[in-house]
Amino acid sequence: MSLSMPDMGVMTDAATISPLALFLQADIVVKVVMLGLLLASIWTWAIIIGFSFTLRGASRKSRAFEQDFWKAEDIDRFYEARGKAEFPAARVMAAGVTEWRRSTAQKVIDREGTRDRLSTAMSSSIAAEVDQLADRLNILATVGSVAPFVGLFGTVWGIMRAFTGIAAAQNSSLAVVAPGIAEALFATAIGLFAAIPAVIAYNRFSHGINRLEAGLTRFADGFYTTLSRELEAQR
Repeated sequence: MSLSMPDMGVMTDAATISPLALFLQADIVVKVVMLGLLLASIWTWAIIIGFSFTLRGASRKSRAFEQDFWKAEDIDRFYEARGKAEFPAARVMAAGVTEWRRSTAQKVIDREGTRDRLSTAMSSSIAAEVDQLADRLNILATVGSVAPFVGLFGTVWGIMRAFTGIAAAQNSSLAVVAPGIAEALFATAIGLFAAIPAVIAYNRFSHGINRLEAGLTRFADGFYTTLSRELEAQR
């Protein structure tokens, strides 16, 4: 019985289509595409990790603040103690208290005007908080939508180069075609590697921001109701 030796040509071909080899052998245009997509992927993951902590911290602190607020017996004392903190619920309360103090400092209080200004002040504060949180999500949306097409451009360019190589070598065997095709498909793979996490993170974070906005709106509505009752009690 004889043992067949492994085909060294196959082993060499397998080595030449490793990710590093594909990058090194790629055309300069495809290399630029790959590097750009890799940088976009790194940037995306940095945003995902950083924004996860930011959104989680803002939601947790706002919920705790709201729970403690409804347990407080004196709104002014609670505001002086915790109303100047730097997270969304505290800033919404600060906007309401600031407008309340301005509107009720007059000798003659315009009740309807005060209610309108309170509602506008807190609604504007909520919108500002949401806009500030959602600002960096535009990057995730851009990467998620553009990265596949950039990778596709690298794929098309690589395939064109592969066909050019076939024409020059006048040989259409798999050994000639495989490296160029693999290089082209590798660009698409990197594009998807950058786009998929960006799209998933964007949808997840958008849901989290919507939940935070809904919580802030409920808090503002409750605080508005409390101030409205206080306004009715004043003569």
